[in-house]
Amino acid sequence: MQRALLLLLPVLLLGSAPAWAKKVYKIVDPNGIVHYTDRKPEAGVEAQVISVRAERQQIANLRLDGAERERRAVVSNRIAGPIEVRLGFVTHENIGAEPPLPLRVVVPADSERSVATLRVLDDGKVANYSLEFGAVPGDPAAQPDDTVYLLPLDTSAWRIDQGYGGRFSHTDPQSRYAIDLAADEGTPVLAARDGVVMQVEDDFEGAGLDLEKFASRANHVRVLHADGTMAVYAHLQPESVTLSPGQRVRAGQRIGASGNTGFSTGPHLHFALQRNRGLELVSIPFKMRGPGGPIPIPGQDER
Repeated sequence: MQRALLLLLPVLLLGSAPAWAKKVYKIVDPNGIVHYTDRKPEAGVEAQVISVRAERQQIANLRLDGAERERRAVVSNRIAGPIEVRLGFVTHENIGAEPPLPLRVVVPADSERSVATLRVLDDGKVANYSLEFGAVPGDPAAQPDDTVYLLPLDTSAWRIDQGYGGRFSHTDPQSRYAIDLAADEGTPVLAARDGVVMQVEDDFEGAGLDLEKFASRANHVRVLHADGTMAVYAHLQPESVTLSPGQRVRAGQRIGASGNTGFSTGPHLHFALQRNRGLELVSIPFKMRGPGGPIPIPGQDER
């Protein structure tokens, strides 16, 4: 009897972040002992800053538990909000799945879930397979409500440089209904609505117009709302974020500071309201008001 269970697992993680830069601080205490930490030292503490290249951040992991003849596919959600995952066969021979593949399933925040069991169908034959795995933040069942969002900047010196369908960078589904609010670097960024912080990226530095190099290097915060939509606050100043994943935030509460990181021509805040539309992250239109009343958004009347 011949039995083999071979695994080739190409993993495609949709919505995951690329490799990122992080700072490590070297501190020598009064006793001459050297300490290394990734937490920014308190004011007055001398530290040497060491930039390191960290591992790729992922919103989800897939692992296979069990013996050769039967294995469970277990998904780990690594962010503080729901994700939708897709698991499917790329190739398979003498392998069955329960439930059948491909499948889609929502995994709650910071949790693990067994999504399928893979079994050899005939012990007398060779079995082999490969899998594809994708993950996108958000629950596809979200139903956007008619909330009017607050101006997410604490300043009177701002303008909208790019609105809906802006030709410079608002041409893809994730940004089509985004706005770019020009403001001085360091301007306080405020939550436009109550929510829960899903993701924080705070360690990128630098900006430029090389799309391949800078497109995914914007510091950002993703906030989950009660209706399942998600706000993205991007191009933030390095190390300016004051919140952590899982923390609740109130409308008007400080999130961080506007900056000039990633694919950017100058200091500004990129704000988008997004939802997961069946394993596709898309931006959706919204209304916004400031201290003076409703804020007209370029392109709003053309959608």
